[in-house]
Amino acid sequence: MEKLFEFIMGITDRRQEWKIAHKLKDIVVIVLLGTLANAEDWVELEIFGQRNEKLLKKYIELSNGIPSHDTIQRVMGSIEPEVMKGLFEEWRKKCDEGEGERIKKILNIDGKRLRGSGNKNREALHVVSAWSKEDGICFGQKAVKEGSNEIEAIKELLGVINVKGQIVTIDAIGTQKEIAKKIVEKKGDYVLAVKKNQADKYEEIKTYFGDMGFLKRIEEEEIYVKTIEKAHGQIEKREYYQTRDIEWMYEKEKWEGLKSIGMVRTTLKKEGEEKVVERYYISSLDGKAKEFEKAVRGHWAIESMHWHLDVTFREDANRTIEKRAAENMNIIRKWALSILKMLDVGKKRSLKKKRFTLSCDFEGFVEQLLGL
Repeated sequence: MEKLFEFIMGITDRRQEWKIAHKLKDIVVIVLLGTLANAEDWVELEIFGQRNEKLLKKYIELSNGIPSHDTIQRVMGSIEPEVMKGLFEEWRKKCDEGEGERIKKILNIDGKRLRGSGNKNREALHVVSAWSKEDGICFGQKAVKEGSNEIEAIKELLGVINVKGQIVTIDAIGTQKEIAKKIVEKKGDYVLAVKKNQADKYEEIKTYFGDMGFLKRIEEEEIYVKTIEKAHGQIEKREYYQTRDIEWMYEKEKWEGLKSIGMVRTTLKKEGEEKVVERYYISSLDGKAKEFEKAVRGHWAIESMHWHLDVTFREDANRTIEKRAAENMNIIRKWALSILKMLDVGKKRSLKKKRFTLSCDFEGFVEQLLGL
């Protein structure tokens, strides 16, 4: 966090100097720390600053005291999101220092609509993020531009993040030839879901895995993983099948790096009833079923991140209509989410309870925050 403050202090303030009463750097620090300490809107951020003004002055200038909530919102709407992303990226790099040999990570890419940022006259902001479960950190994000779509935002995001040596997972909307090509060109691997938006490919893979004798051979050849868990009052059996036998596939050569296809069969048993769901994938992985299983299971980590934004940070309840301010706050919340995962509050607590604990005794935890 000490390095974090250094990064924040390096922000260039492009406002006219003679009009500035509150430094941009001070405001960013108040917003980040206040968000950690359970502040959920602009008024609560102002209250956080007022209650902790004496403590905050040890670290930031605050020459004109704590800014009003209107000023905080206006300034956060004046910062280019690329600047905030840059700060987050610098902090992420510091977290990676001393990690030693890089492990192969799963980078989950998915989009989320910030419902509170829209109204009847304005479409809500839609943000595509790349999330790493191993780090608990967002590797990057791109807002969907007006008049564009999530596919274009995914392409732009892949253009600016480092996927070398990592496995990228994307739901069916991102199962596009250009996206597969970009991942391979950047020396990453992919596991892409295939649903009915890719109708021909979906039907041919579904038909192929419909042969029970073939599935039995896969099990015997040990390119198969099975897990059984009990959760939510039901038994969940997941079977992961993968094969490199893809010479028969139509237009397979148009998918850069394509080496295998896979199926996940999920069998749910509850109160004597059984439900079977099958999902299909194309991949650049070379037939290691355990790696395929890790990637497919790992993709749901980004849903967990979205859940935390909504439940832990109540993002969808925030009514910030100004899109730059809304996007910057989305970055701040992801940043705070990563920091909370590292924070030790003395007992095992949910992230929501950690925020509440910080709000009760922020001064007692500030030194630990500075050390993260």
